[in-house]
Amino acid sequence: MARVRWKSGAGPTGSPSAPGRRTAPRGEPDEQRARNAPRHRILVRPARSRVSAFCARLTGLTQAEVAGGVPFAEACRTLVEEYDARRRPWASWGDYDRRQFERQCRAAAVAYPFGRPAEAGHTNAKVVFTEAYGLRKRPGMDGALCIAGLPLEGRHHRGEDDAWNIAALVLDLARRGAWA
Repeated sequence: MARVRWKSGAGPTGSPSAPGRRTAPRGEPDEQRARNAPRHRILVRPARSRVSAFCARLTGLTQAEVAGGVPFAEACRTLVEEYDARRRPWASWGDYDRRQFERQCRAAAVAYPFGRPAEAGHTNAKVVFTEAYGLRKRPGMDGALCIAGLPLEGRHHRGEDDAWNIAALVLDLARRGAWA
């Protein structure tokens, strides 16, 4: 996540989830409980970069906002200590987030917070969605929400909002019997 933002909380209509931008469902889908859960995030302060004008427009995050974030290592510790991330499965829309987590952990000499092997605890929700809906092409998150008849909540490309929306898609897949 070179431009790492984290979130934890629950999906809009559903699935409890952990770290944002790196979206990680926490536990079994429980729509009633998740519907009432607050949104949380862990904002990571970039170590070597600044928020570009493009990223600011895309995410709504400002340099001042991310400057108040925590170092990457602290965010990983929080995932492990407060969210028990080593023992929980997690999902992202595509495989970029998992690979980026691995790269950033190596570069920062920080233990990967989700346990090993990385692939074992991670689900590429885009692949599951594509198969469940019998699609030939893998849709982006916003396209998948449209296909599933779900609203896009919040701002697309903002970590905590993407996590919220992906959690809603995971619940949709669980209702269809397509989420293990």
